[in-house]
Amino acid sequence: MRVCFVCMGNICRSPMAEAVFRHVAHDAGVDVEVASAGTGGWHVGDGADRRALAALRGRGYDGSTHRARQFAREWFERYDLVIALDRENEHSLRALARDVPGADAKIRLLLGDADVPDPYYGGDDGFEHVLDLVEGACERLLAEVRG
Repeated sequence: MRVCFVCMGNICRSPMAEAVFRHVAHDAGVDVEVASAGTGGWHVGDGADRRALAALRGRGYDGSTHRARQFAREWFERYDLVIALDRENEHSLRALARDVPGADAKIRLLLGDADVPDPYYGGDDGFEHVLDLVEGACERLLAEVRG
């Protein structure tokens, strides 16, 4: 199984989801390739936001090796699941997936019917809230992947 989490710039939400899902899958002994990317390319090559890294570290996750990437159309062939962190990025992914056989079926929202809020312009508490949402969603996703 190959999973890619996608947000806007790939420095806050999606790297947090990547780190959490990699950790919970590893702890459960589930063999899964986990990645993340952004729909935009503004931060390509940058590490994760320092507040995202601090929130992750505080709960025992490691995001220190993360480098931002931009999702590319051809990646739909590589990943089994492409998980958007909000509806705006889901819409961008669906537009990118046009005319790619089977790609649309791989795209979904992490929270099912709700957005993970973007904490970038807020304070540290926003990153903690995002991590709360991501942890619960990743546990549910792991149960689904195992099934």
